[in-house]
Amino acid sequence: MQIHVVKSGDSLTTIARTYHSTVQDIVEANELPNPNNLVIGQSIVIPIIGQFYFVQAGDSLFTIARRFGITYQELAKINRLNVNQPLNIGFRLYVPGRPKRDAEFNAYVEPRGTTVAPVLENSAREAAPYLTYLAPFSFQALRDGTLKEPLLNNFPAIARANRNVLMMVITNQENDQFSDELGRILLNDIAIQDKFLDTIVTTAKKYDFQDIHFDFEYLRPADREAYNRFLRKAKQRFSNEGWLMSTALAPKTSATQQGKWYEGHDYRAHGEIVDFVVIMTYEWGYSGGPAMAVSPIDSVRKVLEYAITEMPANKILMGQNLYGYDWTLPFVQGTVAKAVSPQQAIQLAVTHQVAIQYDTKSQAPFFRYSTEGKQHEVWFEDARSIQAKFDLIKELNIRGMSYWKLGLSFPQNWLLIVDNFNVTKRGT
Repeated sequence: MQIHVVKSGDSLTTIARTYHSTVQDIVEANELPNPNNLVIGQSIVIPIIGQFYFVQAGDSLFTIARRFGITYQELAKINRLNVNQPLNIGFRLYVPGRPKRDAEFNAYVEPRGTTVAPVLENSAREAAPYLTYLAPFSFQALRDGTLKEPLLNNFPAIARANRNVLMMVITNQENDQFSDELGRILLNDIAIQDKFLDTIVTTAKKYDFQDIHFDFEYLRPADREAYNRFLRKAKQRFSNEGWLMSTALAPKTSATQQGKWYEGHDYRAHGEIVDFVVIMTYEWGYSGGPAMAVSPIDSVRKVLEYAITEMPANKILMGQNLYGYDWTLPFVQGTVAKAVSPQQAIQLAVTHQVAIQYDTKSQAPFFRYSTEGKQHEVWFEDARSIQAKFDLIKELNIRGMSYWKLGLSFPQNWLLIVDNFNVTKRGT
């Protein structure tokens, strides 16, 4: 698989010719919203086996081969070169595909309102072949130990058809806000807690959930140990049923990190108790804050490097956004940015005839445009940014990735999953 970044003068015809592909294959693979009006800086995935590399100043067969994890002798043989032959700048080398490792992938899907939108169900159906887990969001715990169920519609059937483990996501939300008081009750009132666990077991059996996933946030710091005790108790109960158990964790960089989003989450204890965790490594750039990358890789790296000092790397799913934001500038506290899919972001760049830039520190694309007298800044995800995250997964040898959330189109992501990994299937 090849990632090409559009430059001045490019067309789909010239790009296809460069990589021995076809215009039709490229358009279909990327679901290009702008096939006849490419944007400078737009990344395009070329659906070929392996990739081509164009020699740059200072390159040698040895340095190029090392970069791609093969021997220089093999690289020379594939390209019918003498190992001592000097390489001209711009010379095209073919690099074969690399061996793939197994990895797990989860995606949350969040129905809103009174019905499941067809586009949301279709998004789950399209993503499910690339997933290990499918996670309808969410069963909301109630103060009496019962549950408010989400809309499930055909999600269980989609999971079964694609051998996805159906994940039962349980939150301490009230009125769509995380509640520390609800958390206090569930974690400390043993009678209600026992009823809560009974309700979970009954409900999980009803829908055939095979992983019980607790997303308890904004807990009181005083309830940190109570949460650990609850998880140990729940784990024993669910193990008797043959189920997995997982948790969602705030993105911490130290055990002593302060704040109610962080202090209730004990990385070391969760690593010991649960089967795996989803670390929510996104929302540095968020709808109510200033414009920046949603999941800058330097910040993501700091969280994950801390996490692997507290728990086994093979228990960690990196959280990843499937969306970006469009901010109005200058940022004013109290204003809200608009969520956009990667496809919508590209279309915005086309509409306003602006080039897409790429921030190498955060490994994320962005651009600015003006409309109706207002300046805007858009940060989103593309093939380059998601490949950087996949490279980090491989470098740190973590379990895989978890997406928040389905419903916003990002076809390049699914192409690159299968180019980088063998997706583990746990469902039956």
